[in-house]
Formats: sequence, structure tokens, C-alpha cells
Amino acid sequence: MTKAVLKAMQEATDDLRRAVNELQFGAPVTHVYNPLDYAAKGYDCYLSRFAPSTKQVVFLGMNPGPFGMAQVGVPFGAIPAVKEWMSIECPIGKPAKEHPNRPVTGFACKKVEVSGRRLWLELFAREFPRAEDFFRNHFVLNYCPLVFMTETGANFTPDKLRAAERLQLEAVCDQHLRRTLEILQPAWAIGVGAYAEANLKRIAASLIKQPRIARIIHPAPASPLANREWPENPRSKLVELGIWKEKPQAPA
Repeated sequence: MTKAVLKAMQEATDDLRRAVNELQFGAPVTHVYNPLDYAAKGYDCYLSRFAPSTKQVVFLGMNPGPFGMAQVGVPFGAIPAVKEWMSIECPIGKPAKEHPNRPVTGFACKKVEVSGRRLWLELFAREFPRAEDFFRNHFVLNYCPLVFMTETGANFTPDKLRAAERLQLEAVCDQHLRRTLEILQPAWAIGVGAYAEANLKRIAASLIKQPRIARIIHPAPASPLANREWPENPRSKLVELGIWKEKPQAPA
């Protein structure tokens, strides 16, 4: 069973990588990074270690951040979390067209993806000090594998693409998300932010085995709510849903 799940996940990833590479994007997007290409070793190591079996809970993000998955191939990939908590480190290549303001240096990158640090280290690792314990029943993936940048190197999220480009991208990403949920068979699918939740709701409706859908706030530093209430807010939500247990109160 475990070999079948991992093989299916790897095949789904290869199909996604090829499909998004065939897409074209115009202005204001000038650079597109596909970590499933140049950081394939990082993502495959992530799958091999943590996706060999079905899961109870799948968390879905939007797309890679410039200092996270764009550097190491792991979703929300804050490098300290990937290296120290997940024990993943491997050679990372370069995108075919690299923006001078957004170099890919892999595990040598000195900047930390804030969203990734918050999600992995401040929420998940605090609840599960051993990564293996977290991944026994949980998994994290992104809806879209691509990083979009403007001429200045500014991040450009997929929801802001022109309608025709966005629809083409969503068709490919929807197919992969549907396939992944069918492989992992989660009881819960949790959107990290509203965009991810909306995608989950759309896809789950077409599945024979439909997971329950919910959302936690996105850990981005642009979110005032996350800045005030992370990680208490998402943890409380997961407890409220019955996914995690309330911690016992310390004796007075």
C-alpha cells in the first residue's frame, strides 16, 4: 500500500510539472519559476519521506514563496524547518530564466520564508516536536507549483493573473488537486487562507469520497490577524474542528 501511494504521488507530480511547463504567461509576469523542475530533488525527498501512505488531514497552500518552496522545493519551505525539523537537505538547481533580484541559492539561502516559519515551526512543530509524528496523519501541499514575478522581481500571486491565463492554470492545478485528494483520501482538507479553501470546495464536490473542508488563516506577514494571533488562532480552529486535541490545563 505504501509503495502504491508514493508512486501515485510521484506520477501525479511529474504530470503536473509537465503540464504547467506548457503554459504561457504574459505581462505583467516576466519570470516564472517551477520548483518541480530545478528543485525536484527537494520535493521528491519530501514525498518519499512523508507521503508514503494515506492521510487524515491535508493542508493546502496557494503557491510557492520566493524564500520557501522556490528555494528548496518543499511547500512553505522555511529552510530551518526543512533542514532541522524534516531533516531534508539536497542539491538544488537553478530556474531556466532567473531574475537577478530573486536568485535561487537553495539551502544556502539566508532569508527565511515567514509564512513557512510560522506554519511549520510555530504551529506544526510546536504541536508535534517530531516531524514523523506530524506526517503520520497530516500532509501539506500547494495548489499551484509556480512562482510568478514581475519585472522588478515582485511576487505576483496566481489569483491576479489575466482571466484566460488563470483559467488555463486552474484547469491543470484542479486536475492535480483532485488526483492528490483521491490518492491521499483525507477525512479533512484544510485551506491555508481563503483562496485555497475555495479551490478545495470546488474540487471536493466532484469526488466520490469527499473530505470535510475548513480553513485556517494564512500565516503571511501581510495579514494583520496572523501577526496578532499566530499560532493561537489556527490551533484553536483545529481544536474546534476536532482535528487536534485541547492541551490539558497546567495545575494552578
